[in-house]
Amino acid sequence: MAENINSVTPIEVEVRQHVAVVTMNNPPANTWTEQSLVQLKGLVESLNNDKDIYALVLTGEGDKFFSAGADLKLFADGNKATAHTMARVFGEAFETLSTFRGVSIAAINGYAMGGGLEVALACDIRVAERQAVLALPEAKVGLLPCAGGTQNLTALVGEGWAKRMILCGEQIAAEQGRQIGLVEEVVEKGQALTCALEMAQNVENQSPSSVAACKRLIQQTRYATHQQGLIKEREYFLNLFDTEDQTEGVQAFLQKRKPHWKNR
Repeated sequence: MAENINSVTPIEVEVRQHVAVVTMNNPPANTWTEQSLVQLKGLVESLNNDKDIYALVLTGEGDKFFSAGADLKLFADGNKATAHTMARVFGEAFETLSTFRGVSIAAINGYAMGGGLEVALACDIRVAERQAVLALPEAKVGLLPCAGGTQNLTALVGEGWAKRMILCGEQIAAEQGRQIGLVEEVVEKGQALTCALEMAQNVENQSPSSVAACKRLIQQTRYATHQQGLIKEREYFLNLFDTEDQTEGVQAFLQKRKPHWKNR
């Protein structure tokens, strides 16, 4: 089981049964640093290796910011070496999160700006509180989203809305985000974490082996052809018969009992 982190760190984690609750805690705006990005990557890798973890919920400390992204002071002197380092650690952290084998849910409890929205885009599902504001404003300061923003946002909302948000700098309210497919659920203030945890607990009813396989198949629709996806679907289906969960799931259903997943 993953360990709980009790001291205050930029990335905190609390394990609740099969769910890891990850909190960005860098006041006042939960901005990203090289340290916190490296920590996030290492944490997700650790959770991937913990077979008792089925889901991950990501949220921000406080009630105003989910995350405001990178601290722009890092780029104030125009140092390209710093930019290179930050682009690399941003990419590595969020790509690792995107490939987390379980279900990842962003509980957006406030402003999600720049890298703050990009980390939510790297999650599988987004729950936003009604007062949340979502934006990728990098072009306003001569930069661009470099941690999957241009790619993941477009995959979710389409080219038109991606261009409105990135090229025109439009900020999106939570309800509008739901309407365009940027978030899956809108809740009242203070309820994002509760809603996300309820979703995460539902994941416990699913075979972890099946979830991991289905997630890979869904995500590959972004780059693979439909025919390639159908081939992979049949391949992964057969591969599940090599897992203990397949046998357990069918037997539990036939015996009318709750399955006990082994995730092996």
